[in-house]
Amino acid sequence: MFDAHLHIFDPRFPLVENEGYLPDPYTIAAYRKRMSRFDIDGGAVVSGSFQGTDQSYLLAALAELGEGWVGVTNLHVDATDAEILELNRAGVRAIRFNLKRAGGDIVGLTMLALRAYELAGWHVELYIDGSMLGSLEPVITKLPKLSIDHLGMSDDCLPYLLNLVDRGAKVKASGFGRVAMNVGSALRKIHNVNPEALMFGTDLPGTRAGRPFRDADIALIADAVGSDLHRVLGDNARAFYGLPAKERLFENPNPTMRRAAGEPPTLRLPRSELPGPPPPDTLPLPIIDR
Repeated sequence: MFDAHLHIFDPRFPLVENEGYLPDPYTIAAYRKRMSRFDIDGGAVVSGSFQGTDQSYLLAALAELGEGWVGVTNLHVDATDAEILELNRAGVRAIRFNLKRAGGDIVGLTMLALRAYELAGWHVELYIDGSMLGSLEPVITKLPKLSIDHLGMSDDCLPYLLNLVDRGAKVKASGFGRVAMNVGSALRKIHNVNPEALMFGTDLPGTRAGRPFRDADIALIADAVGSDLHRVLGDNARAFYGLPAKERLFENPNPTMRRAAGEPPTLRLPRSELPGPPPPDTLPLPIIDR
């Protein structure tokens, strides 16, 4: 399992208040204890607004976690090419635009993101209230690689989000305690448009969420994506972050194919239209003695 969205708040490193709030410590040891029942073999440590643009905590976390783990960072718009390349060598793979909690110079961030993509192939991870997605279209269309945090946060953004997914954007299946939406329905719609789009994340420790990650969230995802669960729990994110694919001892006999452009989504037949039982005069084939 690859956890594509978690936060580490290590008390050894400085934190910055956001809206007068500071999170409690949440260490790698605490994360490992919480997820000990799962086979976690990689993930993405995502910088929160509390960490500003300081990279010391992230470099320490990636060094401790080791192979299979990557970082998503907040980066100052004036970061140099050398700084980006150094972070890339340490395992950082993306820049986060935190427009939900932090804001910032969106033009400057966009130029920085384009430079980081050219230098190191980094993508942008966008944390935003879904109602703002449409207004950001001039920015989003300039970004060569993009993922959206926490299902886009609300049902209001789904039409625009699905359009982004159809154009290649990824979506974090994370933060279910933060959103104002029907999670199961949103997961199914996103998966139907592109089965390579969803990437599971715990969003632990769930700071300021209505509730943190629950083990039952895995079952909710499984119900929405069926036999493609292994994609959402690992394969999609590993490919997006440029990590080697995991060798599998089985092959999905019935994978979900990406919906063709312009093709309407597959709808379930109403119960009234399902075929009924066979007529009463249908007889079984006779047994033939040889």
